[in-house]
Amino acid sequence: MNRNLFITLLIVFNIAIDQTTKVMVRADIKLGEIIELVGDKFILTNVYNKGAFLGMGSEMNPTLRLIFLLILPTIVLIYVTYYIIKTKELDRLSLIAFCCIVGGGIANVFDRIVYGKVTDFFFIDLGGIFKTGIFNVADISVTTGMIMLLYSGIFNNKKNVKTSDS
Repeated sequence: MNRNLFITLLIVFNIAIDQTTKVMVRADIKLGEIIELVGDKFILTNVYNKGAFLGMGSEMNPTLRLIFLLILPTIVLIYVTYYIIKTKELDRLSLIAFCCIVGGGIANVFDRIVYGKVTDFFFIDLGGIFKTGIFNVADISVTTGMIMLLYSGIFNNKKNVKTSDS
């Protein structure tokens, strides 16, 4: 498959999955409603987040929120998209990771442009072991992409060290 087509399809897939789930949540779950999927361990809800990750920045004045949650992320997403299209040396895992990050980022920026806030709806609480804030599919895409990039960086570093030691 053509590399640029692959990049485009992966970014669009991430955006489409996120936006589809948000449309379903906004249509089927009342604001603030809690639906227990697995007891109180995995919950669906419907909340709006004017801020970024875990609501950070939601208390900023509107001008700062516009700059830090809309304009700067848009510039970064444009740059990262340009980077992954132009940098042909990226390994496949890094390319997929960047596409997930860009797709998730675009999906949340889209929400901020269209709705002025982001729809979040997943919550996980595994007792004292693991507990999240309320998040969405775009957040999963960005987080997964970051984890993949870290893995790719560590894996590629180990491979480069072995090659230089030989």
